[in-house]
Amino acid sequence: MEYTQLGRTGLKVSRLVLGTMNFGPHTDEADSHAIMDAALGAGVNFFDTANAYGGPGSRGRTEEIIGSWFARGGDRRDKVVLATKVYGTMTEDGTPWPNHHKLSALNIRRSVEASLKRLGTDHIDLYQFHHIDRDTPVDEIWQAVDTLIAQGKVLYAGSSNFPGWKIAQANEAARRRGSYGLVSEQCLYNLFERRAEMEVIPAAQEYGLGIIPWSPLHGGLLGGVIKKEAAGARRTAGMAAERLQDPAVRERIGAYEELVEKHGLAPGEVALAWLLTRPGVTGPIVGPRTAGQLAGALRALELELSQELLDSLDGVFPASGPSPEAFAW
Repeated sequence: MEYTQLGRTGLKVSRLVLGTMNFGPHTDEADSHAIMDAALGAGVNFFDTANAYGGPGSRGRTEEIIGSWFARGGDRRDKVVLATKVYGTMTEDGTPWPNHHKLSALNIRRSVEASLKRLGTDHIDLYQFHHIDRDTPVDEIWQAVDTLIAQGKVLYAGSSNFPGWKIAQANEAARRRGSYGLVSEQCLYNLFERRAEMEVIPAAQEYGLGIIPWSPLHGGLLGGVIKKEAAGARRTAGMAAERLQDPAVRERIGAYEELVEKHGLAPGEVALAWLLTRPGVTGPIVGPRTAGQLAGALRALELELSQELLDSLDGVFPASGPSPEAFAW
């Protein structure tokens, strides 16, 4: 396993991040524990979750599953860099109740305490804002986070789904307060969806944030869906099925699958390996439902993509480049 520092911090994390969103809704507790054991055994020390994961009517269940795994001992908690998130509503029916979602100081305080209880731990290593809050002043957010850091309940703060300007605003506000600021940004970024390269990634690099891409296979679209569909091995569903209805998308994905097959590689593994070559990327989040899916993701760490292949991938999925050149020059 390769390790890298998370952004500008001294924190060492694995170059693959274990995403846990499937734990509870799609993977039962026993299988979730087995996946976490396998990940830790392979050297993956960076686990990502969120307070709202668990599915409708069961929000928080994913954190509880992680907490019960920590409770099994064996230094599990000490070996893991634990990241969770705050923002989404935690009411049973999903209907927001005042001060029970977003990033007010009150909700941050309430959410941290609830997450700590579900996770069975006394601290969260990386506490991430799951979305921007257009209603709460950024100084209020930092006041709440600084208090949690002083109490030892949170070590670092990160963002998720932030635009570039919000990363800059948040870290300039932190600088004025003498706070450390955001150390990571978790964003939608993959071969198919590269718009983060315009503003988000340049801002993150400028402020020393590590990039943690989510949906590295773009909802399965980059996992060999056309070939699996043709072989009858899998029925395409969800976002992948929706997008493949567009003839232009189907043509690009078909070209991608043909390209990686020519190199004797698996599409999903190439998509992950490509992200590991990108500047500023700490590691992509993989969210396995099974131990077999985790094993496939781990194989991506062993791939070394040739420059010829990287250039060909840019041909199939061209980048717009950073702003302002992306649209102005």
